[in-house]
This record gives sequence, structure tokens and C-alpha cells, in this order.
Amino acid sequence: MRVLVVDDDARLVELLRQGLRAEGCAVDAAGDGLTGIAMAAEGDYDVIVLDVMLPGMNGYKVCAHLRQVGNLTPILMLSAKDGEYDEAEGLETGADDYLTKPFSFVVLLARLRALVRRSRPDRQVVRHFGDLEIDAAARRCRRAGQDVPLTGREFAVLVQLARRVDEAVSKTDIVDAVWGDAYDGVLNIVEVYVSALRRKIDKPFGRASIETVPSAGYRLRADGG
Repeated sequence: MRVLVVDDDARLVELLRQGLRAEGCAVDAAGDGLTGIAMAAEGDYDVIVLDVMLPGMNGYKVCAHLRQVGNLTPILMLSAKDGEYDEAEGLETGADDYLTKPFSFVVLLARLRALVRRSRPDRQVVRHFGDLEIDAAARRCRRAGQDVPLTGREFAVLVQLARRVDEAVSKTDIVDAVWGDAYDGVLNIVEVYVSALRRKIDKPFGRASIETVPSAGYRLRADGG
């Protein structure tokens, strides 16, 4: 398994890192919510361990954001709170499981393996736009039957266009969904990622599925171009 741990407790993170690596897992870690979002967008993780109490952006908001941008990586939420309302909030924001601190590492490992192993029918959604396929469950893009490798953020931008197919999606909407409200860079970053998508999913196949809508943003054609 490739595991992303998002927790600001350095001691706990190190214990999880050591324990999971001993079980053959690859482990990356983030100490705050915004870093966790960025790493989840760029990395291809099998499961995310997400603490509720995080600096900057709490775990509930991180989880909700990841689901909003189409990231369906299984999430195990950790919390020092054991109230039923806290657990319910975690699950309602999109988490797949909830574990209260302190916890047994054996139980955590078993739950992570179960999340990765489990087949969720509601996640087996493949959308087609002509010969372009977007598989949200596998975070995979295919065109004309060929896999098209995308980075996490490229995929997230494509998902935003797919969610509003045949509509113009503004740069602001894309930045807010993919980079988050805390992003303070230039909106033209979207142009960079759209150009990358066109080079990968359009140009090699003689298609023009992503259109520029002057003064409005970008549009993904339902017919795939």
C-alpha cells in the first residue's frame, strides 16, 4: 500500500511510518491540511490516514475538499474525540472509516487493508466523453483504449471540467476546487494545466475536447471533440 498520513503529531507520524514500512507499505506524511491536500493531489495513494485536529484546515474540511475535487482515495479519519457526533461528522464529510485515539496499530493496519481491499460499487463510475474515459475510482484516464498518464492535479482539473461537461468553467472555480481557498498565486496556473491536458489527451489523438471560452474559462465537450 501507498499511504499518506496527514497529522501534526510528529511522534505519532514517526511511529506510523515505522510500523507501516515494517509491513511493506510506502509512507508519505504531511503536517497540516493544506500540505495534505497538495500531496493527495500529486500522489497516487491507496489510502489516506487523516487526523481531525490539524493546523490551518481541519481534517473535516480537508476530507470534504478532496471529495469535492473528485479524489476518492479511501480515507481513515483519526480523532482524539470519541463522541458519536464527531464520528458522524467525519463520515458525512466523505471519510470511509473513523478511529479514535489512542488506537491499536494492529487494528489500524487491518482497517487500512480492508479499505484498500473493499470494492465499493458507488465508486465504480467511469464516464465517457466520446472515446475519452475518466475513471474516478481508479483515478485513471483513457483515450481510444489507451491509458493516458496524468498527474494528480492534472486529473483533478479534468474532473472539474467533467463535472460540468459542456459548460464553461472559470479559472477561479477551478483554482478554488483544485488548489483550495488558501491559494494566493495567479489564476494563469490553470492555463498551464489545461495546456498539459491538451498535450496528453487531445493532440496525440487528433482531438479538441477542451475548448477555450473567451472571458469565461474552459469547457469539456460531451462528445470528446
